[in-house]
Amino acid sequence: MARRKARAAETEAAPESDGPAPEASARSAPAPTRLPKGARRTTPSAETLAALDRDRLIGLVLDETRRNPAFRKLVSAALAARQGPDAVARIVDRRLAALEGARGYIDWQKGRAFALDLDATVSVILNELRPLDGEAALERLLRFLGGAESVFARVDDGAGTVQGVYDRAAEAAVEIGAALPSGTAARFASGLLPRVLADPTGALTVLLRGLVGRLDPEALAPLDAEVAGLVAEPGKRTGRRETETLQRLRRLVLLRLRQDIAERRGDVDAFIAFELEAMPGSPDRLDIATRLLRADRPAEALDWLRRETPQPLTRADLIAGLDEMAMERERAVLEIRALDALGRDTEAQDLRWRGFAARLDAEMLRAYLAKLPDFEDDEALRRAFAVVEAFPDPHRALGFLVRWPDLDRAARLVTGRPGIWEGERYTILAPAADALAQAHPPAATILYRALIDDILGRGRSQAYTHAAAYLSELDRLAERADLGGAEPDPAEYRAGLRRRHGRKYGFWDLVEGA
Repeated sequence: MARRKARAAETEAAPESDGPAPEASARSAPAPTRLPKGARRTTPSAETLAALDRDRLIGLVLDETRRNPAFRKLVSAALAARQGPDAVARIVDRRLAALEGARGYIDWQKGRAFALDLDATVSVILNELRPLDGEAALERLLRFLGGAESVFARVDDGAGTVQGVYDRAAEAAVEIGAALPSGTAARFASGLLPRVLADPTGALTVLLRGLVGRLDPEALAPLDAEVAGLVAEPGKRTGRRETETLQRLRRLVLLRLRQDIAERRGDVDAFIAFELEAMPGSPDRLDIATRLLRADRPAEALDWLRRETPQPLTRADLIAGLDEMAMERERAVLEIRALDALGRDTEAQDLRWRGFAARLDAEMLRAYLAKLPDFEDDEALRRAFAVVEAFPDPHRALGFLVRWPDLDRAARLVTGRPGIWEGERYTILAPAADALAQAHPPAATILYRALIDDILGRGRSQAYTHAAAYLSELDRLAERADLGGAEPDPAEYRAGLRRRHGRKYGFWDLVEGA
């Protein structure tokens, strides 16, 4: 999942004197610590902090504990660690109990502090408790992860900050669990099953599947047998009647676990069997083909890729931003790999060309050209450019030519059809305009104007900064280049913007302040 973190700007404090304080004697002053050549004396590091007086460091820590509750928890846990693991565990348990009992909603104003507090709890478990007692740390991580659902019900985590804390905890739990002795780790994984069945869509399911992928394949036999029994009797662990939806979810999770175990053992046939059992109407053909290719079974992989079975987008695909076109490309890439492995070069080349022609796929074209005999690539490239220039979507054609790159053709495409460019396709137009600005100012002018007109026409105030930058670039182009009689001329274009959008003060303030 997507995660966005801001980076704080580094600030530089006033240099501190290397000598003693005025009231201190020269004899009592600590010897200055030599710094590495070129090191900045005001940048916090092990070397620069070692040069500070101990009382000064203590004062800085105490000041920060008064200002920063999350930091105070870290310091308290570090002090508790001197007393042993039980003292640290008590601190963690108090915080976990408070989390489990809390019901109030965390609004956006308190969201950042709440996320820092959660992160401090995880840090205490990992940095203070884990070195003293790994199993106790693992137990607390599981308890923390088990409360994820109630936490997310109380906080708006649109930025994904809280999710990032839980991801960190899950990754650490997998690492700790996998580091246990082989038999202990397998028993630990087995012990997670009841909690996974109680909440099959929860964080512990992700944890268990991640752990299975790290365990010794030989130690997985008991777990596989246990999971197989639960697939046959899904209500065995709960002892109560369940809704049909919950039963399906549990069965699917158990089958995925068996599939993970099969993959860990390198058993491709078992993996496929469990995929067919989990998704009888629409198995993931791409996933199956990928594993068959890894197992050097290209003929079977090709057969799976060419089966006429539905290939739906999964939730993970949607989160990753995949679409039908991306999946079709992935299928074509796998099919080409299989054909190459089988020595069916002509078919593979045909598929590369068709992939390029259908999507203007530059990588497909490069691979196609690389496979041609000497002296045939020039003619093939001419045919390829003819396909590009006739492509139904000129925006995709422009993007291809800029990335290839062939900026001369790109400029001709833009100036030959000046009225068709849609500013809302800014992911193509903006980089194309930047690429063309130096050598092809008239084409760049057309694209920058299309971008500005779209932003102002739609009143997209969040993009006014970009529009002001584009207008500034237009001014620079007009100053240094002959725009080939662009209509309207630069002065008329700006005057037209004033007439149509003069009341968009946020934009004009940016322009005048540029």
